[in-house]
Formats: sequence, structure tokens, C-alpha cells
Amino acid sequence: MDKETLIKHLNDDLAHELSAIIQYLTYAAKAYGPYRPQLAQFFLSEIHDEQLHAQYLANKIVALGGEPTTVPAPVKEAKTNREMVEAVLEAETDAARRYTQRAQEAAAFGDVGLQVQLEEMVRDESVHRDETARILTDWTL
Repeated sequence: MDKETLIKHLNDDLAHELSAIIQYLTYAAKAYGPYRPQLAQFFLSEIHDEQLHAQYLANKIVALGGEPTTVPAPVKEAKTNREMVEAVLEAETDAARRYTQRAQEAAAFGDVGLQVQLEEMVRDESVHRDETARILTDWTL
């Protein structure tokens, strides 16, 4: 794993974290119906972790000599509460997969600190994924 490729991949991860922040903020505003307060709070509560991930990635990219992206990945459009929660589940599943891959790349690059931090981010995203999947369990609307 060379440094330029690692920076490119970390920037892709940063773009997805920026997208997640926008996704959660937007979905919180769009939630509706009798469970709106709970869904809005769920979405808003996730922003902090995504922001911490984005800040770590931006700092690491700079430390490696790169320029952090300011362009988020596209946010999946969702119209209903269920579509929003399903889009979040998809994004969290993808994030856990990407960070697992990135931790392997960090190990190959020889950056143990980055590897450990990425593994922690896998844990965070896995918890978010599991909680989101539980919300969808037995969803009847």
C-alpha cells in the first residue's frame, strides 16, 4: 500500500462521513408521523460520531501530506421514514465494510495507530448498523 493510494481511500471515507452528517441532519428534519420525535432524535444523535470520524480522517490525511476533501459523497434520497432508516442501514453497513478494508490497508502501510483507530471506527459503525437494523425489525408501516 503506497501513501498516495491510502490518502485517496481516506479521502473517499471522509467524503462518506461528510455525507453521513448531511444525511442525518436532513433525515431528522424530514421525519414525520407519530414517531417523528424519536426518529429525529435518533438521526441527530448519530451526527456527533460521524463528525468525530470526519475530523480524524481530515487530520490524518493532512498528516500524511494530503489535502482533505470538502465534497461529500451523494446522499441517498429517501421520502418515507422507512426509506430513511433503510438508507441509514445501507450507509452504516457500507462504512463498516470500508473501514475494515481501510484498517487492512493501514496495516499493510505500516501505520498501526491508523489501523487501531480504523478498527475503533468499524466498531462504532457496527453499533450504528445494529441499532438501525433493530429499528427496522417488525416495522409494519
